[in-house]
Amino acid sequence: MLNRKIQLILKEYFSSHRDKILIVDGARQIGKSYIIRHEGRASFSNFVEVNLINDRDGDRVFADVKGVEDFYVRLSSFAGRRLGSKDDTLVFLDEIQVYPEMLTLLKFLCDDGRFSYVASGSLLGVTLNRTLSVPGGRIELQHMYPLDFEEFLWANGVGDEAISYMRGQFDKREGLNDGLHRRIMDLFKSYLLVGGLPQAVNTYLASQNIYRVRKIHEEIHNLYKVDASQYDIQERLKIGRVYDLIPSNMENRKKRLRFNDIEDKSSKAARDYVDEIEYIISSGVALEVRAISNPVFPLVASVRKNLLKLYMNDVGLLSHILFHTNVTAIKDNHVSVNLGSVYETVVAMELRAHGHPLFYYDNKQKGEVDFMIDDYNALSILPLEVKSGRDYTIHSALDRFVSNIDYHVKNAIVLSNDATVSIRDKMCYMPIYYAMFL
Repeated sequence: MLNRKIQLILKEYFSSHRDKILIVDGARQIGKSYIIRHEGRASFSNFVEVNLINDRDGDRVFADVKGVEDFYVRLSSFAGRRLGSKDDTLVFLDEIQVYPEMLTLLKFLCDDGRFSYVASGSLLGVTLNRTLSVPGGRIELQHMYPLDFEEFLWANGVGDEAISYMRGQFDKREGLNDGLHRRIMDLFKSYLLVGGLPQAVNTYLASQNIYRVRKIHEEIHNLYKVDASQYDIQERLKIGRVYDLIPSNMENRKKRLRFNDIEDKSSKAARDYVDEIEYIISSGVALEVRAISNPVFPLVASVRKNLLKLYMNDVGLLSHILFHTNVTAIKDNHVSVNLGSVYETVVAMELRAHGHPLFYYDNKQKGEVDFMIDDYNALSILPLEVKSGRDYTIHSALDRFVSNIDYHVKNAIVLSNDATVSIRDKMCYMPIYYAMFL
C-alpha cells in the first residue's frame, strides 16, 4: 500500500468529535476512495460505502432523496445490519457530485448526528461552484493530489530518517553528499517518468516496465477527456481542446494559454471560455498559474485574470505525451531535449500539493519568472526559477526582478540539476528535488 500524507488528516478527523463532514476533493484516479476506505475500516467497526456513480447507473436508490429520514430509509435498505451509532459507524458517500442535492443534505445529516460521514468527489470543484446551497460551516473540504515527490520516495523505500536529514540540509542551505545526491536524482528522474498517479506508481514498483506504466497513463489521460461528456457537444469539444493544448503550450516560450488557438479563431479572449477553463481547473486535471505583472505582498492582491498558464496535474501524464516509452530523454540528460516544461510541472505539483496558490511574473519589458509564492515569515515575495539545463546561473528576467527595489524581494531560489547549494547575493541555488521542502 502507498503511504499518503492525507492519512494523518483522515485519522485525526475520524478520532475527533466530527462536528463537520469531511469532503475529499480531487481529480479522478489519485487514490481518494482507496485511502478513505482503508482508514475508515481501520477506525470504525461498521463501514458503509455508497458509490453514487454506481447508484446512478444502477438502481438509483439515492436519486431524489427527500430529506434526512428518507435518506436513512434508503441507506438501511442495503446496509441495515451495518448501521450502529455515530461512534462505530462511518458512511462513505463516494462521488457525491453525481447527486448535487446530496451536498445540501449533508448539513442536515451533520446536524442529526446519527452516524459519522465522509464524502469524496472527483469533479466536486465544478459541482460546488454551481451548487447554490452549499452547507457552509458544516463541511470541511480537503483537496487531494497525486503523490508528491516525498510520497514517491516513501514508495521507493526511502526512509523518514533520510528525508529528515535532507530537510535539515535544505533548512541549512547545504547540499547532500555525492552518493545521496545521485540516489535522489535517479529517483527524481523516475518520478518525471512515472508521476504520482497511484495506479502508475504501483505498476512501476511491481514491474519496472515503462510500457505498462504508459498504458496506465494513456487510459487515465483518455478518462479525463471522457469526463467532460456530461456537457453539450460544443462545450465538450472545447474542453477537450483546452486540455490537449496544455503540453504544446508548455513547449512555447510564453507557455500561457492562447485563446485564439482553442478553436483556431482570431479575436477570442478569456471571457469566451469561462466555463471550459473553470471545468479544467475545478475538476483537478490541470493546475492554474495566474500572471502578476506588478507583484506586491500578498500576491493575490494583483492577479491578472486574463493571463493564464495551465500545467498537467501529473508529470507522468506529461512525459507520456512528450516522450511515450522513450526513457533516455529524461534518464540520460540529452542536450538536444528541453525538459523545462517537465521540471516546471513537477514544481507546480509540489507547490500546489503544499497549499501554495500558483502565480508567475509577467512583464513585457522585463520578462517572466516561473513561479512566485508568498513568504509569510519575511512578509515578502519569494520568486522561483526552474532550470533543467546546465546554464542554470543565467536568468536575466529573475535578475531584473530581484533588483527592482519596488518589489522588496529579500531572497530568490533557482532550482536545477546541480548538487551544490550556493548563495550569491539574494540568489540561492539548490537541487531541483529540494522543491519538496518549499
